[in-house]
Amino acid sequence: MKDFQYLLPQTLEEAVRLKEEYDKAAVFMAGATDIVVRMRDYLLTPEYVIDLKKIPGLDGITFSKEEGLHIGCLATMNEIAGNEDVRKYYPTLAAAAESVGSRQVRNRATCVGNIVNASPLADTATPLYCYDAVLEILGPNGKREIPITEFILFVRKVALERGELVTGIRVPYREAEGEFRKIARRDQVDLSTVCGTVLKFGDEYHIAMGSVAPTPLRLKKTEELLAGKKLTKELIDEAAELAPTEVNPIDDVRASKQYRLDMVSYIVRDVLTKLA
Repeated sequence: MKDFQYLLPQTLEEAVRLKEEYDKAAVFMAGATDIVVRMRDYLLTPEYVIDLKKIPGLDGITFSKEEGLHIGCLATMNEIAGNEDVRKYYPTLAAAAESVGSRQVRNRATCVGNIVNASPLADTATPLYCYDAVLEILGPNGKREIPITEFILFVRKVALERGELVTGIRVPYREAEGEFRKIARRDQVDLSTVCGTVLKFGDEYHIAMGSVAPTPLRLKKTEELLAGKKLTKELIDEAAELAPTEVNPIDDVRASKQYRLDMVSYIVRDVLTKLA
């Protein structure tokens, strides 16, 4: 690991100022489950590490039906997975958070970090895509919000400008039913080969898949096919055939392209069958 200078700001404003000053030479650190590994392997060699953990008020999880769910940038996966409101009103997000790594990893890993890391296979991304989550951002020019579907631009590339950091995630509340699915080589402590979420909001469907393109994807054509229609076997079969045409997976060490296409079809078919 390359030597670096460790910085511990006490306020968000100080953190923003430091990141603006050092720009690409600095990285933010929250749970550190990804950044430390990448630094160890010399995939990331920052000159400055800005640790956010001493800034108060960033680890909260709050919910109301009027305001929806708010997840602070230091809220851990285990805190999200175990939160009563998340489990009751956003069960697919709770399931996704609980699927990440080991319990020890989930005690440190954060949901915001999982998204800012911008991995195509980020487990919490697909439920957040389906719930139309919004990223709350603070930077030198003040606050702004951006939909999660516009935030992740490519592998490890996000829509942050100089000096900006994500302070939290806001998830609107809508009554929904559906499931999160994770396909992996092992039942526990493994990266997703394919992950996906299928949600039904009344007569509307939201479907998102991960590890099948450079970014997580909403399957808009499949959603449009299903909208306002009764789930018959014929319609579910049609949706299961259409869904793989909306993704572009690769062959890698975890699975072939064809396997991933098959799993997208399987997830869509199986969850829709249970919702019918």
